Amino acid sequence: MSLPTVLADIAACRACAGDLPHTPRPVVMVSPRTRLLIVGQAPGRRVHESGTPFTDPSGVRLRTWMGIDAQTFYGRPEIGVAAMAFCFPGTSPKGADYPPPPRCAQLWRPRLMAALPAMELTLLVGGYAQAWALGERAKVNMTETVRAWRDYLPHYLPMPHPSWRNTAWLSRNPWFEAEVTPYLRQRVQAILEP
Repeated sequence: MSLPTVLADIAACRACAGDLPHTPRPVVMVSPRTRLLIVGQAPGRRVHESGTPFTDPSGVRLRTWMGIDAQTFYGRPEIGVAAMAFCFPGTSPKGADYPPPPRCAQLWRPRLMAALPAMELTLLVGGYAQAWALGERAKVNMTETVRAWRDYLPHYLPMPHPSWRNTAWLSRNPWFEAEVTPYLRQRVQAILEP
């Protein structure tokens, strides 16, 4: 099935309408030329409102890790974003976003990935994406999976979420920005070279 057909079907999806506290608004940014795919948990409230992925402080940190600016992130078709769930899942009473409903990945990930033949690298941002893509190869938790990042190359790069809530995690794990982000920047530049 062609990518435009898959994207039209995703845009029309209302499978979770009865479970969400708002109207579904799937947010996906891919093209036939996508070579680097960023797979996070699900859009947050700001992304739900804007309809554009990573239009929040997490996006600023992610682009810093990647070594690119917003114009490159949004303007280059080689970069794509497709979270485990395409719609904002809502906010829990404790103030955190709910986890991505598994239904979305089950419905759409196989079709979407089959329609992206140029894929070279998938950034697995957070535990949900890592568990889905890596299955039994994932370690006991997100930290250990990210620590073993070299084991998943060249196709996958597990990462923590760039949320500012993870600042303490980054402080406790300085090896991530010392070792992983330089590799990520190198791969991003190689993918974006003409």
